[in-house]
Amino acid sequence: MTENAQQVAGLLLAAGGGRRLGGRPKALLQHLGRPLVEYAAGVLRAAGCTRVHVVLGARADAVRERAELAGCVLVENPEWEQGMGSSLRAGLESLAGTGARAALVSLVDQPGIGPEAVRRVLAAYRDETSLVSAAYDGVRGHPVLFGSAHWAGIAKTATGDRGARAYLKAHESAITLVECGDVAQPYDIDTEADLIHLE
Repeated sequence: MTENAQQVAGLLLAAGGGRRLGGRPKALLQHLGRPLVEYAAGVLRAAGCTRVHVVLGARADAVRERAELAGCVLVENPEWEQGMGSSLRAGLESLAGTGARAALVSLVDQPGIGPEAVRRVLAAYRDETSLVSAAYDGVRGHPVLFGSAHWAGIAKTATGDRGARAYLKAHESAITLVECGDVAQPYDIDTEADLIHLE
């Protein structure tokens, strides 16, 4: 196990209600015969994250019941309907005091991003001031890694569905971009049409 894996916690945002999917929570969509949240948590583990926090929201009880998430810390976000920003805040808050020096954040609805891309972002971690993002043909995407020195600033600006976008824009020059376009596809499962990506 690399030293990075011990200092960086995986943070999976899986609280969304799937508004454009007719109110089907994305965490519970089936992929490879299992709930998507289980697959996504497995990707973080396979990439080397020994500690994985999963933020739940929509139908959290059903997710706990159906998904095999043993060993993960489950964080409930009562404000999940306010958007991804609230989940990011809840997730970062759950890492306070754990000794984690960075959070590697991934989204439940991007199954085209596998362990190899996560591994590359993890490998670029240096210390608690690190800001790292996967890039696809030079365009910033997920996963992203936030050193703990940035958590308070991100929590302050994470509102609505923007997540850390405003913070990253303001700190663009500090971000290390890691090209992952050769090993991952950053599509989102947002609408009925996107369900073709699930197996």
